[in-house]
Amino acid sequence: MNEFLTALGLVAVIEGLVLVLAPSRFENLIRAIESMNHDTRRVIGLLFVCIGLFTIWIVKSF
Repeated sequence: MNEFLTALGLVAVIEGLVLVLAPSRFENLIRAIESMNHDTRRVIGLLFVCIGLFTIWIVKSF
């Protein structure tokens, strides 16, 4: 549970940094995502889930 809460904290920090350091680029990203169709968004989401799981697997194996 401790690792899970740490991971959630890190996600919050990273997302917060994006908003603090580049708010206008974040708005552009939101507009770009809104223009995509649902299938493209799902594929991108699945890709990021796979990248995240692969990263966790690599880190845990060492």
